[in-house]
Amino acid sequence: MLVDSHCHLQDPKFDSDRHEVIRRSRLAGVSAAVVIGYDLESSRRAIDLADSMQDLYATIGVHPHDAKTLTSRDIKALARLADSSRVVGIGEIGLDFYRNLSPPETQRKAFREQLELARSLSLPVVVHAREADEETFEALADHEHATLPDWPKDRPLGVMHCFAGDLTLALRYIEIGFVISIAGTCTYPDAERTRCVARGIPLRWMAVETDAPYLPPQSHRGKRNEPAYLVETVEQIAALRGESFAGVADSTAMAAARLFGLGDIGEPAAQTAGERP
Repeated sequence: MLVDSHCHLQDPKFDSDRHEVIRRSRLAGVSAAVVIGYDLESSRRAIDLADSMQDLYATIGVHPHDAKTLTSRDIKALARLADSSRVVGIGEIGLDFYRNLSPPETQRKAFREQLELARSLSLPVVVHAREADEETFEALADHEHATLPDWPKDRPLGVMHCFAGDLTLALRYIEIGFVISIAGTCTYPDAERTRCVARGIPLRWMAVETDAPYLPPQSHRGKRNEPAYLVETVEQIAALRGESFAGVADSTAMAAARLFGLGDIGEPAAQTAGERP
């Protein structure tokens, strides 16, 4: 059982062969995928796609690159989109001080507003953080403090998408209730820090993702990524940890199910959750 916890199947790069891509993912053993929004239009397309296929789910949100476009009207529009039963989270949201395609203060404001939206809707968050580790952590620690009184005891608050920090930071995020998502980057020759995280965190707090069409694993570098390639990432993690492919696949699938409330993936989420370390 494999769950791709973060992909962008609504991306125009899949317009010519989307159904074939999804067919290949199923043949590869991907039992579910979460289609992640990054602006209003992509969020709508994610919901439309999830509405059309039972094994797809959607999140909605505005990426830090597009924070400068976010208005109060957009926040209300996102809240309306969340009425869909296929919406399982708020994201991709966060901070990106590497490219700074939106001014930092604008990113901070958009991040705060969307964290507040997630809290009001009781939805987990999908977080993008680049060159903003400490500031992102502080914002999410504040989010934990504000959210926990009304949050289900054993459900994660969110996921750190395509985590690129070190093991110490990963364990700090787990302590405040965030799943760590490992992408195909763990197969890259220069990604020893990510491999250290994949070896060192508790498996029940690990999700896996493709970020398709981006970040293909090593054997597909330079090509469009797709959910079927999740197999290579899980094979790498299993080898790093000295565990079976099936064990890593099932554990990361259940982590995604616990995170996003996917009660139809294996056992119901409430029965599979464990206490925080």
